[in-house]
Amino acid sequence: MNTNPKIQTFIATDMLGPFRSRRLFVLCVVLALALAPGYLGTLTRELMVDAYVQVSSFVAATLLLFYGAERLFNFDIGSALKKARGLQVPLAALLGATPGCGGAVIVVAAYSSGNVGFGAVVATLTATMGDAAFLLIAIRPEAALVVLPLSFTVGIVAGWIVDRFNKIDLTPDPSKHCEIAPVIGKVRWQDYGYALIAAPGLIIGITQLSGANIFAIYNPSLIFIIALTGTFLGIFIWATSPLKAMTNLADHPLTRMAEETSFISIWVIGAYLAYDYADAFAGLDLEAAFRSVGPLLPLLGVLVGFIPGCGPQVLIATLYINGVVPFAALIGNAISNDGDALFPAIALNPKAAIVATAYSAIPALVVGYGFYLLAPEFMN
Repeated sequence: MNTNPKIQTFIATDMLGPFRSRRLFVLCVVLALALAPGYLGTLTRELMVDAYVQVSSFVAATLLLFYGAERLFNFDIGSALKKARGLQVPLAALLGATPGCGGAVIVVAAYSSGNVGFGAVVATLTATMGDAAFLLIAIRPEAALVVLPLSFTVGIVAGWIVDRFNKIDLTPDPSKHCEIAPVIGKVRWQDYGYALIAAPGLIIGITQLSGANIFAIYNPSLIFIIALTGTFLGIFIWATSPLKAMTNLADHPLTRMAEETSFISIWVIGAYLAYDYADAFAGLDLEAAFRSVGPLLPLLGVLVGFIPGCGPQVLIATLYINGVVPFAALIGNAISNDGDALFPAIALNPKAAIVATAYSAIPALVVGYGFYLLAPEFMN
């Protein structure tokens, strides 16, 4: 893959100073919650263990495999897409359907370089579920087996329709560049440390995924030590990182894995804590609250999908996993959301980003309300 940061354009970052300070503040708050006495601290630590074992360890393994393969085969996806011609849209949708935001961002970068058409952008943004896909795969794999292929199919159809009927001039300006995140450079101690801790975390996660009681098989203290060490090392990496979300292709796979897993994990932890805190301390019955606006739930999922980034989408996936929102809201959100790929799209071509998001909303509403009206109990 091409590692030129001026060609592989991802996300502009200027994260030094105030933004990093806010991240350090979050680190302190999370640490205080974990060390709090009584039920608050116990609940917080248990949720952090769940988030690490159920999600973070699997994300780390997946990203290391994905980025390791990129580095090993040195494959230039942008050039491959340009040569694909009639297969551009399906390939773009496939990249979008890949868990995480990397595939979709690559297509957006290829569009800015003139390597793919606008239909490919719509296909990849429609197909992507972003980082929320990792959460769904880890906790509800049977739902992921429906959402990801369906989003992929809808992305292909949407891309082909757009290429056939779109009359809006959205030609990218090749002179515009959105700088990729800075190159971190050599592999750091925290990258090695995160990979080292993630390995036993993955073993515990796989054991739990099989349905076994991990606390009966492994020493509970060991599980907490591994999970909490991995969690706080990840938060440290996120809090001190100069990046926003995506990493530079020039960086080592270990560095990219540690950085991006940490970014995803902070949102997962936030979603876990928000849901259980609301239930435990505020007595808020989210399921009843959302049930009262039932017909609006697919629309809500689609509207949340308009928000750039993966955090809100992780929240929707968390609500679905906990039975708060139906599958219709989840699939509507999965199709409409663009994840982190919307950031470079806005930076490079705001008009194209707005139009692509609007186009993706149409199939999102159709599919979301299709499930809501025709199969309301599906995957719930």
